[in-house]
Parts: sequence; C-alpha cells; structure tokens
Amino acid sequence: MADPRFFTVSGPFTLAQLAKIAGAEIAPGADAAATFDDIAPLAAAGPRQVSFLDNRRYVEQFAVSKAGACIVDPAFAERAPKGMALLLTKRPYRGYALVAQAFYPRPPVAPGVDPTAVIDAKARLGAGCRVEAGAVIAAQAEIGARCLIGANAVIGPGVVLGEDSRVGACASLHFCRVGARALIHSGVRIGERGFGFAMEPDGLVEVPQVGRVIVGDDVEIGANSTVDRGTGPDTVIGDGTRIDNLVQIGHNVQLGRGCVVVAQAGIAGSTKLGDGVVIAAQAGLTGHLSIGKGARVAAQAGVMRDVPEGGAVGGSPAQPMPVYLRGAAFLARLSKRKGE
Repeated sequence: MADPRFFTVSGPFTLAQLAKIAGAEIAPGADAAATFDDIAPLAAAGPRQVSFLDNRRYVEQFAVSKAGACIVDPAFAERAPKGMALLLTKRPYRGYALVAQAFYPRPPVAPGVDPTAVIDAKARLGAGCRVEAGAVIAAQAEIGARCLIGANAVIGPGVVLGEDSRVGACASLHFCRVGARALIHSGVRIGERGFGFAMEPDGLVEVPQVGRVIVGDDVEIGANSTVDRGTGPDTVIGDGTRIDNLVQIGHNVQLGRGCVVVAQAGIAGSTKLGDGVVIAAQAGLTGHLSIGKGARVAAQAGVMRDVPEGGAVGGSPAQPMPVYLRGAAFLARLSKRKGE
C-alpha cells in the first residue's frame, strides 16, 4: 500500500467497475460484485488488491501470486492461481494504468495565494489557481484557471500558461506559451536563450535568440530538463509529448505529437521529430536532422543522419538496428575468440 502521508487511495471498486475502467472482460467464474481496495505488485498483493501481468518474465510470480484480481492477457489466463479473479485484455499495462489512476487520482488544486508570493498587478490569474510560497508571476503573464504554481517558481513577463497546468517548485518559464494540462516538474527551465553564436577567428559572436517556446496541450516535462527558446523560429513541443528528467532540447527543435524523450537525452538545434518518435536514454542527436514519424532511437545512440519514418537506429554513430546488432554480435564473437 502506498504511504498515506503522501498518497490518498480512492475506492473500493467492484470487479465490474474495474473491468469497465480497464476496458477488460471478466473471466468466467469471477464474482463481478467482489470489491477491491488497492493496487499492488504481483509478489506483494493480497486478496483485496489488484495487480497486473504485462511481461512474460513474471509469469512464475503470477502463478503463485495472492492478488485477489489481476489484469492479464488472455494468453496467460491458464497460469492463474486458483481463486484469482481475472480481467482479460490484450493491453494489460494500459488497463492497469487506468485502474491505478482510479485508485490514485491526481489531487485537485486547492485554490489560494501564499502571502509571500509576488504577483505583478499586470499579471492575470485565472479562477481557482494556487500560488505557493515565494513564487513570482511577472507582468503580462496569463495563468489559466485551476493552475498550480509551485514554491519559488518563476513565471516570466508575457508567459501564457493554459488551464489545469502545474508548475513545480523552482521551475522557471520565460518567452513561452504553454498549453492546457501541462505538467512542468521541479527545476525545469523553459525559454532560456539558445546556444547560438558565430565562431570567428577572433572570438565568438553572440546571435540573439528572439524566438519563443511553444508547448502544446497535455505535455509533461520532467525535473531539471531544459527547453531553449528559438533563434527566430520557435522551439515547438507537440501535444501529448512526454519529456523525462534531465533532457536538453535545443533552440528551434520541433517535436511532433506524442513523442517520448527519455532521461539525459539531448537534441541539438533545428532538429525535427515527427509524431510518436521515441528517443531513449542518453541518446544524442546532432542539429538540423529530420527524424521521421514513429522512429525509434536506442539508448546512448549518437544520431548524425536523418532517420526515416518508422526507422530504428542504435550505436554511435547510429546505424539501422539490424546493422548495429550484427556489428555488436560480430565484435562479441571476435573478442571471445581472441580471449581463448
């Protein structure tokens, strides 16, 4: 069970309610009226808790789990222990995510402005907002309804933040427009100047960064990540994109809808990602590239060339995954022979 000092559990829910939430079917023999109080991992769950199986590595845990109910692919149903109620779906992880949201919904914003917050008289604050201690909201900033501005966060002049968005402690937003329902975690920096200068024999000449950052709706940006403002064109983060912690997004970068950028990845200036691109941890992309819709970039890859739609690359310099994997296998065999 989650620590009640930090998380408040909802429910209980009947098996029938959970099936509807998960988009699953109740397996024959289960009691649709049975109630459940919480979620838990397979190895720790008890008779009043709901778990899930999404990875065949955990089939053995599933087979001996004491969970009262489990969300599972029908292919594994026959391995369930006696008495376990099954919620059958081909997408068990999605089903579990929805059930977990039901048990642990995001707490609503409690309206109020801390007396130590500094809000310029020319700023606009929507109804039902919460502004915590030490936060600063500058002139002409527009904060939508029901937003949360965390402690010591800074919302710069003219920044627009859409309704139901949340900005974590010590984050700073400048030169940007952010859509609705954004999750901006602690320490994020949006809109700082891009890394732009002319490299001349007599020194570096600064190039003014006069663009903005445009963040779509339903975007999440993880703790201590940075999104630089554009040089003239804007930096753009598409609707529904998820950016992990410690990610660097350079100036003029454009991310499509529903992209995923994992921790410590870096994307250099003017690179464009199509919808649904996934950049794994610690990957690095050089500037002015085109990464096609649905492409995948493996962890620690160094991408120096365009990636076509649906492509997958790995290694440094990055190569198509079949080429990269063959090369890695060849080197492993060669190393083994030399060691014999």
